[in-house]
Amino acid sequence: MKFICPLVVVSDIRRSREFYENVLCQAVKADYGENILFEGGFAIHLKEHFKSVTGCTEIKEKSNNFELYFEHDDLDDVVKKIRDLGLEFVHEAVEQPWKQLVVRFYDYDNNMIEIGESMEHVAYRLSKHGYSTEEICRITYLDKETIEKAIREWTIPV
Repeated sequence: MKFICPLVVVSDIRRSREFYENVLCQAVKADYGENILFEGGFAIHLKEHFKSVTGCTEIKEKSNNFELYFEHDDLDDVVKKIRDLGLEFVHEAVEQPWKQLVVRFYDYDNNMIEIGESMEHVAYRLSKHGYSTEEICRITYLDKETIEKAIREWTIPV
């Protein structure tokens, strides 16, 4: 058996596709009309079609037991886009116990979305704030080699 991808149900496939493509920068891998697969490894499925093929008459929204997770190192930009769209935040940028900054919000269909900075960026950010490699290892659970590589790569001028 092979796992393929998570699938979220949406009420307006066109609006949701536009959101995932233009706001969350996801490329479409395949468009089957009522079902769209993104290269990031998840799919969206039109609610009415999903109901007809599954026989489910009720689709629960905002169950808060599942989220799609993305990474982006400029959370201020993401928060502005989400706010401009008028989407509901679960919370704006907060720091997790492992020091990663994340934001959570609901898409148009109340599917929870989390966007966090990459752990490599966390390592770099912590190093810029004076944390030693050993401290970063302990806090983030990243190995020393990953941390040192991240610091080198983020330090290289663009």
